[in-house]
Amino acid sequence: MRNAASRKACPPQRTPVARRSVASPGDAGAPRAEGRDQLRARIQRPLVLVGMMGAGKSTIGRRLAAALDFSFADADEEIVEAAQMSIPEIFDAYGEPSFRDGERRVIARMLEGGPRIIATGGGAFALPETRALILERGTAIWLDSDLDTLVERVTRKDTRPLLRGGNPRAILERLLEERRPAYAQAPIRVMSDAGPLAETVSRILVELDAWL
Repeated sequence: MRNAASRKACPPQRTPVARRSVASPGDAGAPRAEGRDQLRARIQRPLVLVGMMGAGKSTIGRRLAAALDFSFADADEEIVEAAQMSIPEIFDAYGEPSFRDGERRVIARMLEGGPRIIATGGGAFALPETRALILERGTAIWLDSDLDTLVERVTRKDTRPLLRGGNPRAILERLLEERRPAYAQAPIRVMSDAGPLAETVSRILVELDAWL
């Protein structure tokens, strides 16, 4: 993996006087084009989705990118490409500390690309150095989910290194309690539940519009 370039602070985002509604009433999946375009113009930093594994960061991130006409990047996919190894293979060969160090450097590089949507791994924002980097140079959006939703989603396939060799529900419950204080430092929090993904995207747009 390549080392990140020097970290250069982004200029603060300015809040305009006039705002328009982003989501159409009664249709969570159809943002109004005019409001969406105005919101897009106000975004000056990468939008970084953080939260537990199973919260839907990658899936929702792609839909959010399409709604705002931004590019999308997945940190785990970037790590796999840089290392030419799968995430489980990296964990097995080098251990979690080495993975987290490479993850931080990859995310630092991704944050240099200007406004875009970035999905991070579940443990990225829990680490102080990576969290500080994201908060300094991006806008963190915490996709929060209840435990039942997380368990249902992550048990669909066995590709999560941290869930191997144990009870997925118990592990997720422990990780959620450990990481919640870190996730809570994200300026925007949106629930990612079992409902339609379009509704979650709409909630993100509304919360983002209110926060900017």
